[in-house]
Amino acid sequence: RRCDVLNRGFSGYNTRWAKLLLPRLIAAGAGAESTAAVTLFFGANDSALEELNPKQHVPLEEYAANLKSMVHYLSSVGITEDRVILITPPPLQEAAWEKACLAKGERLNRHNATTGEYAQACVQVARACGTDVLDLWTLMQKRQDFSSYLSDGLHLSAEGSRFVAAQLWARLEEKLSALPWLVPYWRDVDHTDPEATLL
Repeated sequence: RRCDVLNRGFSGYNTRWAKLLLPRLIAAGAGAESTAAVTLFFGANDSALEELNPKQHVPLEEYAANLKSMVHYLSSVGITEDRVILITPPPLQEAAWEKACLAKGERLNRHNATTGEYAQACVQVARACGTDVLDLWTLMQKRQDFSSYLSDGLHLSAEGSRFVAAQLWARLEEKLSALPWLVPYWRDVDHTDPEATLL
């Protein structure tokens, strides 16, 4: 009840493509002053192995530069670094993802260690730019068997999505707590005359 949530998900995209789209999604003068937070969640596709998945692969240095570019763009349109949250790629469960790849007639096209390099680069960009960061790659692997967080070794499962939501909420709650209520708590609505409360 404090804000609207806009989700922009682009299946299969990498930072090279997202950097080009960002000005179309968040244009200058589009209400930056009323934007509470922006999350940037990339790396799982960028970290695909170049020799097996050249279409999605983005070299590590370019990945970091693309993230910095997106943070700087957001700042240029009035969304300051303290309102940006970078999210690292989650870990890769290689055995499950290899099985998914083989089912499509492909070879394993990602490695968890490589994904970890991209996650670390994301953390370093956040430090350099002064943004918050949610390091999923590290947090999810605190559980010895993190496979239940992933539906196929790469993509989040329902449990993984709940984990991300809980971790993200801990960072968003602080940013949102100062915002006024746009509509009242349900107990405060006059059920005999809801128009009087809601309109």
